[in-house]
Amino acid sequence: MTLHTNTGRFALTAMALPLALALAACGSGDGGEASLNGEPAAEVPAPDGQEWSEVAQITDRNGYLVGNPDAPIKLIEYGSLTCPGCAQFSMQASEPLMNEYVDSGRVSFEFRSFAIHGPIDLALTRLIDCGEPSQAVPLADQVWANLQTLLPPVQERAQQLDQALSLPEDQRFVAFAETAGLLDFFAARGISRDQARTCLADAERLTEIAEASQSYGTQDDITGTPTFLLNGTELALDPGPTWPQVEAALQRAGARDE
Repeated sequence: MTLHTNTGRFALTAMALPLALALAACGSGDGGEASLNGEPAAEVPAPDGQEWSEVAQITDRNGYLVGNPDAPIKLIEYGSLTCPGCAQFSMQASEPLMNEYVDSGRVSFEFRSFAIHGPIDLALTRLIDCGEPSQAVPLADQVWANLQTLLPPVQERAQQLDQALSLPEDQRFVAFAETAGLLDFFAARGISRDQARTCLADAERLTEIAEASQSYGTQDDITGTPTFLLNGTELALDPGPTWPQVEAALQRAGARDE
């Protein structure tokens, strides 16, 4: 796994590096053993006219939090938008996590986008960040569901993408996303091409996103994706499907009926 940890204008210098990156080079870090057993938590009604899975905000760590912000059980995923393991978790977990756990008000889910693969992760993160906070996690799920079609152009057009990253700050990620075919993908999912261009030209926001990503490695000691924290404790997961293990941990922590 490649981690970029430069300081300063992190997004627009360290991220503007050649694209010779192993897009499959991600794996879950080792978690510590801890007891997460808890009493069953009561369900919490959502605001009138809403489901908790429709309630979202951007956190002070630049994560996308879905659900009851005061939920007693807090699940955080550090994931890369180009990580196959994260994609597998998304495909297995998205529906039951939202419908059975987040909508109960017992569980909140926060996705922190860890840009371990440099410019492509950063561009994708800015694009899921481009709409309302409630759009971010569903858009991430769409990215993961379509990695097999999104990633080949990135590999095939590496030289052109490197050239795009040499442009001025307010142009490079616009050109990068256009060359990679990302604008059409997001336009089909509610983020117009003009909206996407405006977001990708915002060097300040790109820098905020990338510096937050940097902090996940330097401050939180996250070394791989996906990595999950449950109420602040890193889950120690065995090889194999991730969602059944995460779901079991949620239930042990109290996300269950009496």
